[in-house]
Order: sequence, then C-alpha cells, then structure tokens
Amino acid sequence: MLQGQHDQHANHAVVGDVEPQPLLAQAMRLQEALSFSGNALQAADAVKLKALERGPLSKETAVQIQSILDHYCLNVVHINPEGRVKVDRGAAKAVLVQGGWTAFLVKIHNEAGITAKFEATSPNALKPYHSPSFEHRVKKEHELTEGQVANRFLDIQIYAGRPLQANLSGLKLEYAVVQVYCKDAGKREAEIGYNAGQGSQDIGFRNSTPILFDVKPAVKVNFDVKDDDGTAIMASFLITDGQEHASGKFKGIYPLPSRRVAAFDEYPDFFFQPQIYRKSGEHVTLPPGKYKITYTRGPEYIPQTKEITVPEGKESINISFQLKRWIQLAKLGWFSADHHIHAAGCSHYDSPTEGVDPKEMFRQVLGEDLNMAANLAWGPSWYHQKTFFTAKDHPLSGKKTVMRNDVEVSGFPSSHAGHIVLLRIKEDDYPGTTTIEQWPSWTAPVLSWAKSQDGVVGYAHSGWGLEPMEATNKLPNYITPKMDGIGANEYVVTVTDGLVDFFSAGDTPAPWELNMYYHTLNCGFKTRLSGETDFPCITDARVGQARSYFKPQNAMDYDGYVDAIRLGRSYVSDGKSHIMDFKVNGVEAGTGESEVVLKSAGDVKVTAKLAAYLPEKQDSVGGKIAKAPITDKPYWDIERSRVKQSRTVRAELVFNGVPVDTVTIQADGKLNDIDFSTKITRSGWLVVRIYPSSHSNPVFVKINNRPIAEKQSAEWCLAALEQCWKMKGPNIRAEERNAATTAYEKARKVYRELIAAAGK
Repeated sequence: MLQGQHDQHANHAVVGDVEPQPLLAQAMRLQEALSFSGNALQAADAVKLKALERGPLSKETAVQIQSILDHYCLNVVHINPEGRVKVDRGAAKAVLVQGGWTAFLVKIHNEAGITAKFEATSPNALKPYHSPSFEHRVKKEHELTEGQVANRFLDIQIYAGRPLQANLSGLKLEYAVVQVYCKDAGKREAEIGYNAGQGSQDIGFRNSTPILFDVKPAVKVNFDVKDDDGTAIMASFLITDGQEHASGKFKGIYPLPSRRVAAFDEYPDFFFQPQIYRKSGEHVTLPPGKYKITYTRGPEYIPQTKEITVPEGKESINISFQLKRWIQLAKLGWFSADHHIHAAGCSHYDSPTEGVDPKEMFRQVLGEDLNMAANLAWGPSWYHQKTFFTAKDHPLSGKKTVMRNDVEVSGFPSSHAGHIVLLRIKEDDYPGTTTIEQWPSWTAPVLSWAKSQDGVVGYAHSGWGLEPMEATNKLPNYITPKMDGIGANEYVVTVTDGLVDFFSAGDTPAPWELNMYYHTLNCGFKTRLSGETDFPCITDARVGQARSYFKPQNAMDYDGYVDAIRLGRSYVSDGKSHIMDFKVNGVEAGTGESEVVLKSAGDVKVTAKLAAYLPEKQDSVGGKIAKAPITDKPYWDIERSRVKQSRTVRAELVFNGVPVDTVTIQADGKLNDIDFSTKITRSGWLVVRIYPSSHSNPVFVKINNRPIAEKQSAEWCLAALEQCWKMKGPNIRAEERNAATTAYEKARKVYRELIAAAGK
C-alpha cells in the first residue's frame, strides 16, 4: 500500500517558482505507476489530481500538487546548486508491514538540475542478491554473526517501473516512489539515505536520516498439503501478489527472495529461486493482501493455482492444497533420479556455512518428487561438504526417497579434461592425497580408482566442449568438436578402455551431448545414458529438471539405482514424456546384455509404453521455449517436441543414430502401447526418443556375430581424440604425461582398427 497517513512531522515548505505543466505530467505518471504497482493514492487525492489535469495551469497548480502529494512523503531530499544531497524526514507515517512492501513518496527539490540515477540506501538493508556485486556482497554479508544479520532487516529501492524512470528529470521539483520491505515485526529504527550521482554529504547536508518504523506483524499462513492419494507431502509453491516491484526478476514474490538467508531463517528457502517448499504443518508468513499461489511437485504433477486473501487482524489462517498428478511412474515400476546436484558452489553460498547442509537439499528433493538423489561434493567448499560423506544413505532417507553424498571431480587438476561423477564410492580421498591439488591431472586414473571400489562413474554435463567447430544441430554429424570444455571431452579416450559406465544427458544442448554418444555407440561401446541437472550450476531452477527414470532389478535403493544406470535399465527425461518397457524382439533394455542376436538380416519388432503431457494450449512460456534455439535453456523440454500448436509429439525409432520410423502420440497423459517394425541389415543399436524430451537406453542388435562398426563414426572419434590431445594434453602434469600418452595411443589404435574393419 502507499503510506499516506500524516506523521507528527510538519509538512515541509512548498517549493516555489515551479513550472506546473511538467510537474503535473510527472504527477499523473506517478499516479499511473502507483496504481499499476498496487499502491494507489487514496481515492480523494486521486480525484483532486484528476481535477487539476482538467483545469487551467497556473502557479497555484504546482502548489496544489504539492499539497496532495507531500503527506505521502517519507523523506524530502534537497540537492543544492553544488549537487550536495540533504535528506529530511517527510510527513508520512512510518508504518510498515512484516514480510511485505510499503510504498512512500520522496519529494526531490533539485536545484542543481541533476539527471543522474536516484538511489535509496540504508545500512540496515542487504543489497539485492541479483546485483552486479552479488558474489562479493554475499561473502561479506554472510560472514556476519546472527545478531549482526538481525540488524539487516530492510530492503529499500526506488521504483523505476513503467512509466517512471530511474534517472532524475532535471526539473526543479519532482517526486520518486521508494519501496521499503521489512523482514521483522515491531519497532525498528533504520537509517534511510539517498544518492543522486555525485551528490555528497557535507557540513549541514546530511544525505540520510534515522526513521523509527512501526512494523505491523504479518499473518501466519499454515499449509495443509496433500498428494492425490491424500498423503501429507512436501510441495513447491510460488506465491505472488500480482503487483510490480523494482526487484529484478523476482517481482511481487513472497517470501522476498533477496531476504532469504538459509543459515538463519526458520525454513531454508533459497534466494535464487522464486518458489519455496513446504509440507503439511509448515507455514509462511504473509502481509495482509491478495495472493496467487501456484503449487506443484515435479513434472509428474499438473501445476495448479489458488487465489487467497490474507485478512488483517488475524494471527494465523489455514490453507489446504490438493495436488494433482497426470502420471505416477512408481506405480508402473519406474522411479525418478538425479545423479548430479550440489549443496555448495554456483548459486549456493560458499561461506561461512560452506553451502547448505544435506537437510536443506533433501527438502528440494522431496519437493520435486525425486526418489533418488546424488548430492555431490566438489571443488567449492570441498573440505566442508566432504564431511557429510559416509558411503551410506543420508539418515533423512526413507523407503520412497533416498539421498546419498557422493563426489563430482570438478575444481580438481583433471577438471580441464572433463568433470566426472563418482557414485557409490566407499572412499572419497584419492590414494596418497590430502588436498584437491594432489589429485591426478587427467581423468583415467580417477575413473579407474573409483571403479575399483565398485563405483559407477561417468562424465558430467557432457556437451560442454563438444560443440562442433562448424555450427550444426544435425544428428549425427561428422564435424570435429572443439574439445575445449569441461564435459565429456576425454570420454572419447577412456571409453575405449572400459572405464565409463554412463554418459550424462539433459543439462547441455542435446545435439552436442548425443552426437558423441551416438558415434561411440557406432564404434561398439556400450556406455549408458543417465539424466542430470547439475543444480544449482547449469540450472538453479529446481533439482531434477532433467532426470532419469530407472527400473531396479530388486529393491528401490541406492544400489538398485546405480546398478540400473550401469545396466541401462533407465531412460533420460525432462519428466514430461516417458519411454517405458522398451523392447526389441522381446529383449528389454537393461536386461541381460541388452542384446538381440540375429543369424542374418531381418525384421525386428520394437515395443514400448509411451506417455507425455502438454497443456492443451501452449502458453507464452512454452511458446518461448519452442521458438528458442536448441542451444538455449532449457535444453531438454517437451515444448520443443510439440508439433506446431497441437498436443501431438513425435516418437522416433533410431538405428545407429538415424531415425528409421516415427509414430505420433497425444501428450494428454495417457499411456500408449506403441510398436515399430524395421529391417536390420547390419549390426547396430536401437533407441526410442521423443526429441529432445526423453531418450531410452539402447538395445544392441548383432547380425551373424558381426561387431558394430560404422566407419564414419570411428573416423569422427579418431579426429575428436586428436583434437582432445591438442587441447588437453598440455594441461597434464609432466610426471603423468607418459601414462596419458600411452592411453591416448592405445585409443588411437582401437579407432584405427575399427576403421580398417569397417572398410572390409
């Protein structure tokens, strides 16, 4: 609301000799902006202002405008002819509401004619986290004690939304809108100041003033959250007030993201996410007002909205939420997983809490309906985060949701050659090391060591560095990749030595990921695909934005999960389309050796169960995703699979990287039994994909026991290997160079033999 009640302070003197026309025009824009932001003038004052617009202009007009607006002013700012800023208390009553924004006006007497940006400041406010000085500010301000943080209870900002501007006009008199947010209730004194370009403090010119605010308490909104079967559950909630605020990408969102401090708040809501996570019995505090709440729980649910009114004068209210699924994969024997999430680094805090604890990550996992999550310690905050490593499930884990702390080798000496994920390892310190810097400087030794512990290993965010030197999105393509990144670069070497169990997909551009993967399958290697998010680095939107769905052979536990990855009893998905029970001639992917043996060329029968969900009508967000280049985020999303504006998606049968048949299904959430029939004339592999939304693991077809050997793919792999050595070899330590040289030469020999065999 716009605060307009008179305080005990007297109105300040009227500024004389003011041009009425530009002042009135500015006042009308001010009124429009206030109405648009939900902070309108009191009705009687709006009528008075409108009457002035219809009447004749005179010096009296400027006086009357000031009489209307002055009692809304928190402060009066005087900029003298030398540009020095003096701030006095205005007439508005200093009343705020806990957890919400209150708008005031600021009267600006600009004798210098300055046109610089006008800014509000307070030592009692944290700078918004989306500011350019984010990293420095967060590190400095989160080194404060809890008591010191308690004295940072405000956010303050000048509203510069339409139709207002951030800069002063240069007029002798104008008004600005200042918005103040307070986290706490009760009496709070804050120092409020303003800057206008080079305006400075001088004797007799104080650019700030203390104000004692009376902060009215917010209302405790208790959540009752039920799954579609009535079970109490954790879910995701996006709470908006429908108003526009000058707060970056998080406009009108509650609790205010920039005020979320996971280390000190009751609930560990993350400042870099608009949503929060709550389960039944938990709450959020909201100032009185109207809100729209969008609630869901991962991609198997249909997002719903509810409008609520939080009344004044109540301590608490209760709100119920009934979630709605479009599919439940667990009932079909498939479980969701993300093998790559982090509790530190990137969007998370690095200090002093060294990220967040596993319990904070577990809330995210529950709220996004992941059955299995690998919370990986890596370079940032390694020495703190590794203290949570036990080689066992985290104690918070249960029968339906399991989280374990494992490792991503990132920020280590080998990182230049590709980040690698180590799952189910028993020991997280490389033999003979006590610091990160002592680890190997290329990936093969680390992969070999992890596998010796019965670990399951693979490259992370595979597509980074695999961008082709000449732009193309064709799959497969035969253009040599740059090999200049931190994805599956050295994979082209280590795969030839049987050191890689899985190839990560879903969090980098699909053509970059899948091109190398397809070429290595075409060389007869049997690495499996696994879905990951790399939260909160590649995306901080939510865990499991890209994920795997796996079918355990026995129990739904961590062993069952990593074994499913290794065997290929899984598929990659954004969670909005699904490829279940993929079989070729009755052999299901991930069973046995995932291999069909034929004596001679012939037809094979392919079956699968498919399901997908799209809203009946594409909204603006979906339309934007569909039209964006496939190299833009989100990289894997069913909106890219939608056929024009319909609810139809295409499922492709792919042989050796090339589509050989297509069926269409309606993305209405229903299960579809589909079958393909195709003739196989040479040894190869088959997958089903809804591109780029979901992708099965392969089933291999052997004809007359001939190996899979596509000459062009082997040539591509050899060229990629040479480029990898050119880019990565110089960064391998001298004492490790001989071993790396031998491994690279051994891989060259493998590809040369494949090229020769394929040519026969």
